Order: sequence, then structure tokens, then C-alpha cells
Amino acid sequence: MRSIWNGAISFGLVSIPIKLVNATENHNVSFRQIHTSDGGRIRYRKVCELEEKEVTSAEIGKGYEDADGSIIPITDEDLASLPIPTAKTIEIVAFVPAERIDPLQMDTAYYLAANGVPAAKPYTLLREALKRSQKAAIAKFALRGRERLGMLRVVDNAIAMHGLLWPDEIRAAGDVAPDTHVTIRDAELDLADALMDTLGEVDIETLHDDYRIAVEEMIATKTGGGVMAPAPAEPAAGGKVIDLMAALESSVRAAQAARGETPADASGEVAEVTPLKPRKTAARKTPARKTAAAAPKAVGGKKSTAGAAKKTATRKATATAATSKSAATKTTATKTTATKTTATATAKKATPRKRASA
Repeated sequence: MRSIWNGAISFGLVSIPIKLVNATENHNVSFRQIHTSDGGRIRYRKVCELEEKEVTSAEIGKGYEDADGSIIPITDEDLASLPIPTAKTIEIVAFVPAERIDPLQMDTAYYLAANGVPAAKPYTLLREALKRSQKAAIAKFALRGRERLGMLRVVDNAIAMHGLLWPDEIRAAGDVAPDTHVTIRDAELDLADALMDTLGEVDIETLHDDYRIAVEEMIATKTGGGVMAPAPAEPAAGGKVIDLMAALESSVRAAQAARGETPADASGEVAEVTPLKPRKTAARKTPARKTAAAAPKAVGGKKSTAGAAKKTATRKATATAATSKSAATKTTATKTTATKTTATATAKKATPRKRASA
């Protein structure tokens, strides 16, 4: 890999000569601008506004445009004279846990390669120290005319550096989140968890750019004189109101089917379907008691005449029984009184009367 910057890592008083190489590469398919009527290539030419003529790259320098529109020339010598200690040095300023680095800050990735045999030992020392501490090194470095922030970490047996944006280059989230109050039910969270569990993890190495592959196939087809078949139109989903619960359940079932699993419900239990037995057309015999019990109610919720008659008879029977009981009680009381009267009369006859004295 070709180096894009040569310098050293400053690790306290230890200096490690290194070369900076790009850790990533771009596989995008590049297109050229053409004139649609004849296919001619469209080119941009660098023209001087004052002389109105095209200039070469060797004649082009840097300049700063002031607020009034005037241009202040800036030379390479001016930039080289700036008191920047990181012009040729990656200066480590701190060691922090890697999880403290906000992914929003991460920019371009580079590999740091040891530059020469003498750099092998201090390079290995820094790599092993980063491994054992499980921390990342925060550093400052200058590249392409500006000072940058970086994070050093270990990748396999190499030291990688991620360019970091300065904290003031990260925009605040502001009003990005919805400003309306939304209530999320536990059932919806359970389905979301089930969908996450079903999708599971993925081996990043198996992912690829489907769009780039389709573009390359289309170019190969057109190069061979063929015609690409139009892709099937997908239904437009914009502005469509969906049932969130139904969408989550469908997503879980689709993900399970894609993984060859048996569909399960939100609780994780396998959903089984029990077939219903066909109904018989022959009329069933209804017991007499059930028929009688069902008779009091009729269509429309009104009580039947039979039910009313039954209740009336019950009330009459109860009244008759009460009258009979009362009559019996009175008869018993009469008999008891008669008995007491007879006993009293008998007692009077048996007792002799005293004669009056002369």
C-alpha cells in the first residue's frame, strides 16, 4: 500500500517513525458527464477570470477570500512556517476507553505502518500496551493543511488510526426527534424484541453492495449490446397508515421463515393450529329439561307465557300454604284454651266449700 504521509508517533519521550496509509478503498462505479445528444465528454477547465484563459495545475496556488471579496495569497512557505508541533508528528495526548468515543466523530481510517527496522520495537511496545490496557489513544496530527484529531487502536497486529471530527464539528440533534408525545406499549416492545432476536447477528464479511453489483451487470449487458429487463415496480408506501402491531408480527414471521424457523408468537411459544371438526347436519336430540329451561326466554328478550304462568302458580301455592299454616295455628290455640277451661271447672268441683259460722 502506498503511503500518503510520513512522520512519527510521539509517545511521551518515545518517537516511533511511521508511514500513514489508507485503510479503506472506494469501490463505487464512477460515471462521466456526457453530452446527451452526441455522447461527447463534458470537461471542466480551469480558467483565470482576469485573463480568461485556461491555466495548468503548476500555475495554481492557494488564496483566502476576505469578507470584501479580495483574495489574500497563501503560499506553502506560509503554511510551513506555522508553529504546529503536529506537522510531522502524531502526538498522543491521552488514553481513554474506546467506548467513550462517539461514533459520530469517526472519520477516515488509516493504518500506521512502522517505517524501518528501528521502529519495530517501539511500535510493538505501543501496540501491546494498547491491547493490555484495552484503551484507545487520542492524538493530534496535521494532514492536508489542517490539524486533526485521531484515535489509535489495535486491529489484528497493526495500529489503526481513525480521524476524528472536532467536538464543535458535530451538530446537536436539536429538533430531529419527534416533538409529539407517543406512548409505547409493552406488547409493542415485546414484538420489537422478538424481531431483533429473530434477525440475530450477522457476519459483516457476508454483506455486499447489491446496488454496485446490479450497476456492473447492467454495464456488462449494455456493452454486449443487450437490453436490461425492467425491474418490477414496488408498491408505493408513502403516507400509508399501518397497524404497528400487525406490521411487527408480520416482520417476525417473515424473519423466522427466512431463517427456516417455525413461526412463534410474541411470547416465544410455537403457535399451533388445531383443525376444527366438521359440523354434522343431522338434528340432535334435545333433553326435555334443557328444552324446558330454554323455554322461558323468547326472541327479543321477552319472557314467555308459560314462564309467567309458572311463576303465578308458584305464588298461589305459597299463599295457600301460608293460609293453611295460620289456620292450623289458630285451631291449636283454640284447643289449648278449651283444655285449660275444663281443667279449671273440674278443680272447683273437687274442692269442699267452707260453711259460714253462726
